[in-house]
Amino acid sequence: MSKIGVIGAGKWGEALAFAMSEKNEVIITSRTPRDWDNFKSLEEVLRCEYLIITLPAQQIALWLSENFVYSGQKVLVAAKGIEASSGRFLNEIYGEYVPEENIAFLSGPSFASEVMRSLPTALVVNSVSVETASAFANLFPSFIRTYTSKDVIGAEITGAYKNVIAIAAGICEGLSLGHNAAASLIARGLVEMERFGRAYGATQESFLGLSGAGDLFLTASSSMSRNYRVGLGLASGKSKEAVCQEIGEVSEGIGTAYALHEIAVAHGIYLPIAAEVYAILEGKSPRQSLKDLIER
Repeated sequence: MSKIGVIGAGKWGEALAFAMSEKNEVIITSRTPRDWDNFKSLEEVLRCEYLIITLPAQQIALWLSENFVYSGQKVLVAAKGIEASSGRFLNEIYGEYVPEENIAFLSGPSFASEVMRSLPTALVVNSVSVETASAFANLFPSFIRTYTSKDVIGAEITGAYKNVIAIAAGICEGLSLGHNAAASLIARGLVEMERFGRAYGATQESFLGLSGAGDLFLTASSSMSRNYRVGLGLASGKSKEAVCQEIGEVSEGIGTAYALHEIAVAHGIYLPIAAEVYAILEGKSPRQSLKDLIER
């Protein structure tokens, strides 16, 4: 039995702690204390051989600089996003603190509420180290099927980008544009994701499998997705600030949309859906934006 420390006690952190406890001893910590038997101090959690970190992409750089102490742990990153302020991927941020052979990234379609109910799930553990990927994959419970991959950048891009497409899909639903429009939007979103990924050397398999198509189809088609709910809120005329306050959870797609905008401008990459999501977040009419997108 391995000892796993989970950092971040939001819904996803709680769900992963629950799942991993089937075969392992699990302790969890967060900035906000919880009245749970397995809730421990950060210092104790950091001493675990295996760490799972669920902290949001827009907060992780500061948290690592102020709190993280590396002592040989293997780290599984269970958040998805691109840092809006710098355009850095999570592997770049974590790479300043942990050797890349000790880092893995979790991807694939997974709602926390369904993991908490032990419903069948399939995920991918991505790492440049086959040993690290396999080590984490073997820790998962019987109801989660795990695959491994070495395409870290592919997992990063699919996990981050699908949240932006989910916002667009939520807007489409909120404007009552119909299933035809939603299907075409999601399909074009997958192509856009893959085009962006090619610019960074990602493999096509990541976009056609669980990390890409699987996670995109889930996140962009259900109100259980917080990014999809962001889109619904924006379609109703609410500001991004009002929508985030209403949801009460971090929606990684917003920060990622800003990051993608900066990257696209800097490198001349054609990202039409991401560009329109960014424009809507900046105040453009959602109906006009979707109209412009469909007519392209």
